[in-house]
Parts: sequence; C-alpha cells; structure tokens
Amino acid sequence: MTKLDETLAMLKELTDAKGIPGNEREPREVMNKHIAPYADEVTTDGLGSLIAKKVGDANGPKVMVAGHLDEVGFMITQIDDKGFLRFQTVGGWWSQVMLAQRVTIVTRKGDLTGVIGSKPPHILSPEARKKPVEIKEMFIDIGASSRDEATEWGVRPGDMVVPYFEFTVMNNEKLLLAKAWDNRIGCAIAIDVLKQLKNEEHPNIVYGVGSVQEEVGLRGARTSAATIEPDIGFGVDVGIAGDTPGVSEKEAQSKMGKGPQIILYDASMVSHKGLRDLVTDTADELGIPYQFDAIAGGGTDAGSIHISHKGAPSLAITIATRYIHSHAAMLHRDDYENAVKLIVEVIKRLDRETVDRITLE
Repeated sequence: MTKLDETLAMLKELTDAKGIPGNEREPREVMNKHIAPYADEVTTDGLGSLIAKKVGDANGPKVMVAGHLDEVGFMITQIDDKGFLRFQTVGGWWSQVMLAQRVTIVTRKGDLTGVIGSKPPHILSPEARKKPVEIKEMFIDIGASSRDEATEWGVRPGDMVVPYFEFTVMNNEKLLLAKAWDNRIGCAIAIDVLKQLKNEEHPNIVYGVGSVQEEVGLRGARTSAATIEPDIGFGVDVGIAGDTPGVSEKEAQSKMGKGPQIILYDASMVSHKGLRDLVTDTADELGIPYQFDAIAGGGTDAGSIHISHKGAPSLAITIATRYIHSHAAMLHRDDYENAVKLIVEVIKRLDRETVDRITLE
C-alpha cells in the first residue's frame, strides 16, 4: 500500500470512521481532532453537529462551510429465531449493490462482522437470476445460531450497520477509493479550509461544520444553521461523476479530475446567482478549474442553510465521485484540493460590502 502522507492519513481516518444518520459520534470525534487546532472554539448543536469557529473580523459576515458527518448504511430492526438480522436502510440504496457485501454491526459490546446473505446461483431459476432481490427480503448473517446467541454477542434492534471497505490509493495515486466519501470528503474540505485560513487575514467569521443526518433530510444543517445564523452558506459534498460506461452526458456531465462541481440546481435549492457568480469569477481569475452540474434528484446541506434564519445566499460545491451510495466510491485528489483552494479564496473576498451586494443580485 502507498505510504500515506498527512492528508491521506486524515482522509483514511475520516472514511474509516463508522457513522450512519443518528450515530455520528465516531466521525465527529475524528473531525474534531483534525479541525480543533485551526479553530478558535469548537462546539456542538443539540443534534450533535460539530461547529468549529474561526474569527477573522469579529464584526464581519458569518460564512458557514458544511460537510455532513453521516454515511449511508443500515439499522438492525429484528433478530430472527435462527440468529439472522433483518435491517432497515438508512439513506438511499440500490438493491443491486448490496448482496454478498461485508458489513460491520456496531454493538454495545463491540463491532461484529456480518455479510448480507445471498443465494448461490446453482439453485436459482433462469428467471430468478434476472430479477433483482428486494431490499425487504435481505438479511445479515453474523454466524449466530440463534436469537439468544446474537443477543449474547451484543446485537440489539437499533444497532448501526456500516459497509466495510479498506481505504485504498489506486495505481494512479490521484485516485482514492474508500467507503463514506459521501460525505467525509466534505468534512475534510471544511477542515482544510480552516487550516488554510489559520495564518491568513479574512474579513469575516468562518464556521467549519460537520453536520448530522444529512442523508435522511438535511436535518443537522438546519439545526447548526439555526445556531450560527450564517450570512453565506456553502454545502460541500460529493456529486455525480459521469465518466463511466453506461452514464450519458444528459444524465451526468462531470468528470473526475476536471475541478469541483458548481451545482446550479438540485431538489433542495436553486443556487444563489450572486454567490455563484462570485465563486466562478474567483475561479476564472485564479485559473482554478471547475465544472457546472445540476441534479434533479437529491440535495445537499446548502438546501437547509439557505432557508435558515432570515435566509442566506448559499451554494453547493461538490466533488465528482464514482459509485456513491455503495460500499466503495472513487474520487480525484485534485478536485478535493481545488475545492479547498477555491473556497478559501472566495472567503477572503467575502467582506460585509460584498455580502450585502451579492445578496441583492
């Protein structure tokens, strides 16, 4: 395996952390470890979203940069009499990426390994082989022989289940494969934005946020934005990479390595024109690559931020990522680093006069 530099080591820690919606303690602790050295103070809201504050001008506008801590996963709902576990998806899943995949069940007594059970093809009819298995028919096998044994091992309804995958630097070392890029890459961007601003002057107060429960309705961004009352909001997240076989440009036009995505429209928000123009003008001025995209289905934390308090001009800036909402996804390191650079440069330009001007555009 490639020797991990400081950034890769942080990304591995963030993606290895286990945290489905409502169970974000572990990724929050990792994010806190990495962001606290660059913040003036770190607090949490009542739902558990992490809020790291960095003051430039105490009288300047408040800028919120939010990545979400949670990842898609599962929750145990029942243990049957033979020790097999029934589960509920938490976040959006497609059934075809789930069967025979390894998972980790997080119990009060420690972690257990399981696998989502599947039938061998030998006993399936030709018709059955063509038919996707419905999620409601799936189960997790932890090797228990009975309900009592599974319970003795610590399994209880409500326990979190997360995909298992090893963080991997690909042969092209710019390409990174891991679970939970959605959205630990957003958390990493928030960390690095504060890191880059550590010794820089900026005319505002910046909040790096790790929000909770994004995958089930952008919930943590709503409560953290209510706490912060931002003047400007950025949701940093993954987007769709349209550079694999079978995906048309009409479905997704972005490509890994071609720059962060500026989201024009999604189901949660119409991006703010004034803020969008400032971001793209800054990128053009500095030669930072970027791509436009629109996502008819789905949203980001920017969707909750922009309607918080009295309203805040907001924009989603995302990283083109392959295979999201599965056990493993892939992204390009340059896109991540360019997103950090772009957001930092925009923040330096967000003084009170600029914020007041773009609000009216």
